[in-house]
Amino acid sequence: MKYAITAATGNFGQIAIKKLIDLVGTDNVIAIVRNLEKGQKLLPKGVEIRQGDYDDVTTMEKALKGVDRVLFISSQPGGKVARGTQHQNVVTAIKNAGVDFVAYTSFPNAQASTSALANDHRLTEKLIEEQGIKHSFLRNNWYLQNEMGFLQSGANNQTATYWTDQQAGWALEREYAEAAAKVITLENPDAIYEFAGKIRSYADLGAALQKATGNNFEVKQVSRDAYQAQLQAGGLDADTAALFTSFQAPIEDGSLSHQSDSLAKVLGRELTSLPEAINEILN
Repeated sequence: MKYAITAATGNFGQIAIKKLIDLVGTDNVIAIVRNLEKGQKLLPKGVEIRQGDYDDVTTMEKALKGVDRVLFISSQPGGKVARGTQHQNVVTAIKNAGVDFVAYTSFPNAQASTSALANDHRLTEKLIEEQGIKHSFLRNNWYLQNEMGFLQSGANNQTATYWTDQQAGWALEREYAEAAAKVITLENPDAIYEFAGKIRSYADLGAALQKATGNNFEVKQVSRDAYQAQLQAGGLDADTAALFTSFQAPIEDGSLSHQSDSLAKVLGRELTSLPEAINEILN
């Protein structure tokens, strides 16, 4: 049985590769990367590395030849080729290469979500279903690493601010990645996994940050406009400040408030406690 992971040089991909090696052995793992030289530097020795570019269906099909199961890690938006097109290329390659099973990293409640971030994921899930490929959709909630600005403020004993009063299911990126690697090794995986940590508010996150750091800083909610102005006052240009402000939008619209214990169940253990997870990131 040959297992492959796409986008294997990203942080998520590197973690998943290491976990997959632990589960099935180096000889059965294939890392698919855009840049071979980068892959050789970053990935464990002995892993077969193949070149495959989401922009080019031909290279992806070649990279997937002989693969039985693949973890398809979604790309980042904003590239020279639209993410929807990239994902269509990958799904076409998976089908043409005869891959038996794909696990795809998606967005929470992708088919019903109103978040703009869900659009490409909803399209990709439909493409996979339409091709009749056996699959698991890994609908990942928010990585705790997405909150580095908030966490670093508290670590520096400065006011930690936020603008949304809604909730998210924060967990460590490595826990999502380890679960993803495990899913592609399961004999009978579920078609959909809503992966998330315990659903919490920014006030909860701030309290955990205070506990983790031992600092007694203020945790404060401000308006969206005030939050963006604060980022600009800190040195960001208007466009970048607007982008960073928008990161809380999927929380504000309720997209990340779906409670699920699937992540812990797949991992076979409790998730890292929030204070411990924060210290892992900060240290």
